[in-house]
Amino acid sequence: MSGVGLPSRGWGGPRLGTFAPRRRSPVARSFARGGAARSWDWLLIAVTCGLTALGTVLVWAATEPSLRAEGLDPHAYLKKAALWAVLGLILMFATASLDYRRIRRWTPVLYGLSLLLLLAVLAVGQSVNGAKAWIALPGGFQVEPSEFAKLGLILSAAWLLSRRNLPTGRPTIRDVLLAVLAAAPLIALVEKEPALGVTLVLVFTLAGLIVVSGVRIWWVLGGLAGIAAAIYAVGQLHLLKGYQLTRLTSFLHPAQDLAGSGYNGLQAKIAIGSGGLQGQGLFHGTFTGGNFVPSVQTDFIFTVAGEELGFIGCAVIVAMLAFIVFRAIRAAQLADDMFGMLVASGVAVWFAFQSFVNIGMTIGIMPITGLPLPFVSYGGSAVFADMIAIGLVQSVRRHHTLFS
Repeated sequence: MSGVGLPSRGWGGPRLGTFAPRRRSPVARSFARGGAARSWDWLLIAVTCGLTALGTVLVWAATEPSLRAEGLDPHAYLKKAALWAVLGLILMFATASLDYRRIRRWTPVLYGLSLLLLLAVLAVGQSVNGAKAWIALPGGFQVEPSEFAKLGLILSAAWLLSRRNLPTGRPTIRDVLLAVLAAAPLIALVEKEPALGVTLVLVFTLAGLIVVSGVRIWWVLGGLAGIAAAIYAVGQLHLLKGYQLTRLTSFLHPAQDLAGSGYNGLQAKIAIGSGGLQGQGLFHGTFTGGNFVPSVQTDFIFTVAGEELGFIGCAVIVAMLAFIVFRAIRAAQLADDMFGMLVASGVAVWFAFQSFVNIGMTIGIMPITGLPLPFVSYGGSAVFADMIAIGLVQSVRRHHTLFS
């Protein structure tokens, strides 16, 4: 008779008036504490996608009137820009899915590929506007290796400067010299194309990485003196091409040749100023739509924003770019090691400097150097390189130990 009539000790289901616990969906679990989705910087992804979409619309607005007037497909640039944006997002997510420490092991290979591409463009590249910077591909597409050289420089310099990888360790003078020597072939080959704007980005990014790595202040001062001496030597030895020198002199003295070398800068400033506060509206730009501003879909895309979206549109673009730089800096602060910190910092320096130069040259405070505006200007190689850079920042953030 033992056990007869005794209550069961097991759980007999929910009591009356209570509810059974529900299983959370996979999406909810991924966003819960410790979930995989929590490690992603979704704000950075949202702003990057928004800025890229805005850039695609501006490229469309810049090219549609002239293409329609010539009887061509008015959506030709839009289709290509949208395709590159989608492919770029795929590259961003693919890069972000990798552990940046694994990418560190591949750095010598990636550096070698950057060098090979730069050598290839000098051997078989196409010359456009005085620069031999593009390799033609089937289907009318082109690749610009100098855009990917920025990634090669950041990864190689970060790898060499972080070899000690100690919490309080600083790179030695030997580490700094090795980083400079590794960057020198990339910079020299890009300058050989010649691509003055990209050369400046590479030099400035390298200098930023050396400073951020924690070197002693007198090394930084010595490096700045060396850069100043190099710039002076370039001027004295007449190493700049004629059109590059003309761009610099027209920046210093814009009123001397308004019908010649100063024309581009003058038209850019007029176009931006004509937009006022709210702009003239998309597809209604008189200067940008009427081919008064050269390279309007690439180097001078900011003039389209100024004329058609006005000061408000320009402010939104600047704010989005600043947010991307800020989030890259934040990822650098969260990095577990010096390599990750330097990679994220290098991306921040790259985007900040290139954005400043591109916007600056359209409003007359910087010389015209032929640099695209990150995520906004038309160009597949630039979009791919920018998106891969965001993927590297995401990888550094995702593999922070807080999310492990």
